[in-house]
Amino acid sequence: MPFQLPPVYPITSSTAGRPLPSIVADLVAGGATLIQIRDKQADARGLYDAVCAALKLARPRGAQVIVNDRADVAKAAGADGVHLGQDDLDPAAARAILGPSAIIGYSTHNIAQAAAADRLPVDYLAIGPVFETLTKADPDPAVGLEGVRAARAVTTKPLVAIGGIDAPRIAAVRAAGADAAALISALYVAPDELAMRMATLLAMAR
Repeated sequence: MPFQLPPVYPITSSTAGRPLPSIVADLVAGGATLIQIRDKQADARGLYDAVCAALKLARPRGAQVIVNDRADVAKAAGADGVHLGQDDLDPAAARAILGPSAIIGYSTHNIAQAAAADRLPVDYLAIGPVFETLTKADPDPAVGLEGVRAARAVTTKPLVAIGGIDAPRIAAVRAAGADAAALISALYVAPDELAMRMATLLAMAR
């Protein structure tokens, strides 16, 4: 069965002000079925421990966990896959490490990259940032909804829109052709209400 993305794809944040296990527990309680563990500052051991903790919480509820950037950590922890950037390990090498059943996502930032990535051994592509974002120190230029439409036109793979997407913009990026909206900042505006917010955003996206 071809890989399918959920309409809302939550990404964890090390700046959310809460321990990762409680974040993952709330995301799953709110209906998340695919969660990306993202911590650019963690060392390999710290990230490994975080992913193992996330898996213990997510798997019993049927949710999958993938790791940002680090195919080696994903393999060691037994995660469901990895999300790679343009400067990370080549997707073919990641596929060789993780095997045929792993989920591999790949970030693209323009139409040329999206078209090239359509031929790679990955399960989904991300396009972005769609809008201006504060979650990266040096983000690529925003592609806008036009960029989402253009990316949709050059790939048959599941497509994630990422970057600056808040609740009112979910419908727009989905209408432009994205199968999923990846959310970071929009999830953590009220950390103590994360489970409810995840459920609300998921309902809005359906």
